[in-house]
Amino acid sequence: MTRAAAGDRAAFGVLVERYAGVARRVARAVLGNPEDADDAAQDAMLSALVKLDQYDPRRPFGPWLLRIVSNAATDRRRRRTVRRVEPLDPGLAAGGPRPDTAAEQRALGERLRQALAELPERRRVAVVLFDVEGYSHAEIAAVLGIPEGTVRSEVFHARRRLRALLVDWKEEA
Repeated sequence: MTRAAAGDRAAFGVLVERYAGVARRVARAVLGNPEDADDAAQDAMLSALVKLDQYDPRRPFGPWLLRIVSNAATDRRRRRTVRRVEPLDPGLAAGGPRPDTAAEQRALGERLRQALAELPERRRVAVVLFDVEGYSHAEIAAVLGIPEGTVRSEVFHARRRLRALLVDWKEEA
């Protein structure tokens, strides 16, 4: 980070590579759409590059960057227009043998994304950062700009809501 702040573009490139995956996942937690999430993550990385002089080296870099990512994704969500999609006619879906494991995993992933989409944004980001990315409550508090106790509450309530939304998944699988 010190080299990147001093103008070393290659050092910043290393940081981008290190945080690209988590940045996309945080953006996707906010936006729900992988293409929009990739765009928001890229916008955030560019914004972070421009704002390197504002970074406080006494604090961890990850939460600072993820705060920029979260803000970029939120801004993108506010700007995008709402698109209407018609559901696929069930009669058009092909029948056949039971799907393989990869298909079941994709279905579970889609179901989980749908359940996450029903959570309020702050809870969605908090639970993704905690359960998927492994960030501590304190780090998430820094990313979201809220007290650590509020993060704990958001993760608790997000998990409880996800359990309720996914209760029938075991029955279907």
